[in-house]
Amino acid sequence: MARLVVLGGPDATAVEPVFREAGCEVEVLDGAGSQRLRALDRAGVRYHLVHVGPDDGEAGGSFERAHERILAGEAAAAAERVRPLARPRLRVLAFAYKAGTPADATWLVDVRFLDNPYWVPGLRPLTGLDQPVRRYVLDQPAAGELLDRLESDVRWAAPLYGRDRLTLAVGCTGGRHRSVAIAAELARRLQDLEGFDVLLETPASGPVE
Repeated sequence: MARLVVLGGPDATAVEPVFREAGCEVEVLDGAGSQRLRALDRAGVRYHLVHVGPDDGEAGGSFERAHERILAGEAAAAAERVRPLARPRLRVLAFAYKAGTPADATWLVDVRFLDNPYWVPGLRPLTGLDQPVRRYVLDQPAAGELLDRLESDVRWAAPLYGRDRLTLAVGCTGGRHRSVAIAAELARRLQDLEGFDVLLETPASGPVE
C-alpha cells in the first residue's frame, strides 16, 4: 500500500536516494513546487510531503504545506517512517499531554476525565500495564463505555482510510496510568482487526507487537 512521497526544499535531491532505497515512490519538486502541489491536489493524488532544509519562503510551497520538515541528516529516519509496509499497521499509542500531542495522530483520545490512579498512594509508582492500575481504570463505568465506543468506531473507520499507517493516540496528564491502561486494552481488543497489524506503544513499555 505504497503512497507517493513528495520531496521539496533545497536538499530534496540530495536525500532522494535514501527514500528510494526504503522502497518509497518518490517525486522531487522543482523549486518550492506550489504549482505542482496544486496539480496533485486537483488530481486527487494522495502523497506525503517532506520538506528538506530551510524555509523556501514561497506561499503554498513545500515548507508551508509539509507534512513534516526535516534536515538532510534526518532523511533515513523519515524514510523509515513512510516506507511501504507489507500490511497496514494500526499503532495504539499512550502519551502524556504534558509532553505535547503526537503529530501523526489519526485519532486523538483524551482520557483525563477518568479517575486518576496517581492520587492513590499504592498505585502511583505503578503503570497502566500493572494489574492493580489496570483494574482501577477499567472498572470505571465510563472507561468501559469509552472502550466500547472507540472499538466500534475504529473497526468501522480504519479500513476506509486506505492508508498503511494509522495512529490511535490515547492521552492523559502524565502518560503513565490512565492512557496506558486504556491503550493496552484497546490494542488487545483490536488484535483481530482484519487486514491490520496492531502495535501497542506506551512510555512504560516501548513498542509491543
